[in-house]
Amino acid sequence: MATTLRPTVAEIRLSAVRKNLQKLKRTAAPARVLFVVKANAYGHGALPLARLAEREALCWGFGVSSVEEGLALRESGVISPVLVLGSLYPFESFVEAINADLMVTIASLDAARQVTAAAKELGKKAVCHIKLETGMGRIGARRPSVLKIYDELEGSGAVAVAGMYTHLSSADTDPAYTAEQLGFFGETVKELKERGARGLTFHAANSCAAVNIPASRFDMVRCGIAAYGLADGFEPAMTLKTKIVFIKNVREGAFISYNKSFRADRPMKIATIPAGYGDGYLRRFSNKADVLIGGRRCRVLGNVTMDMTMVDVTAVKDAAVGSEAVLLGRQGTEEITAQELADIAGTITYEIVTLVSGRVPRVYAE
Repeated sequence: MATTLRPTVAEIRLSAVRKNLQKLKRTAAPARVLFVVKANAYGHGALPLARLAEREALCWGFGVSSVEEGLALRESGVISPVLVLGSLYPFESFVEAINADLMVTIASLDAARQVTAAAKELGKKAVCHIKLETGMGRIGARRPSVLKIYDELEGSGAVAVAGMYTHLSSADTDPAYTAEQLGFFGETVKELKERGARGLTFHAANSCAAVNIPASRFDMVRCGIAAYGLADGFEPAMTLKTKIVFIKNVREGAFISYNKSFRADRPMKIATIPAGYGDGYLRRFSNKADVLIGGRRCRVLGNVTMDMTMVDVTAVKDAAVGSEAVLLGRQGTEEITAQELADIAGTITYEIVTLVSGRVPRVYAE
């Protein structure tokens, strides 16, 4: 009960997630959709959204960043395919993944040998996707190593190679580089097929590529940001909101927040809302971001503090303790988007929603 008394909540509209996934399925067809729910579904809540997507057949399977995230899905009852997109370490990670029927990413010969050893130790076949490095510079094997990894795994008798994938680093900013990456990927696909590989799932596209670059879709697309409505043409699913807990009138010259970071240039009415950087509402929003109260934009005044933020409600006649305040989302005809907040903070929309902290309850509504 204590977790729901504070009025600060992140409301997640299931109808938006549903529509977004349905649109992605139509766009990508006949390619399948891997719904990426890593980092707690980009802050939206992995378990409720994965259960929704599985129940309504909105995707083929799920992408996570770690074995722990995959185990959480399994423990919540999810039975669809789950691909761990990260590089696994230590050896015990492979054991846990195989036991839970999680597909693992293999990006080196050493990892190939480790997953083979784990599968033989358990007496249970492992399933993996090989990661090809085409220009992201994160994890992945170059083409010659991918072919060696494939041979190693196929020859082991203990591991099934279910797919191969790469990650596009600049699908939204650099078409030429993206085309180069896709070219490398396509050449490797061809070489694997010439080697006798059959039935593998090839995938390269993230949300941006899945929507805008048909040649990137191959057999499957991996979609996260579009599913949550943070890409053009999709419906945002998250509203971060709270309620005013205190109102005061201040005289001209009064200071607001730490380090006297705002000075009133006239008599003002100031509202305090119980949300701050401890909730993921960044300190960089200080004196720059707006909050929606009474259907109007109200400027944040002074430094955002850990648990509270002060807002100018001088122009909102009906503002009172208990009035709703929207930090991200729509109220009336006004809207504060994740992109607007990202621009203020000098970051990307992914970070804005992912940083909404665990102490903020997620509330799910149609």
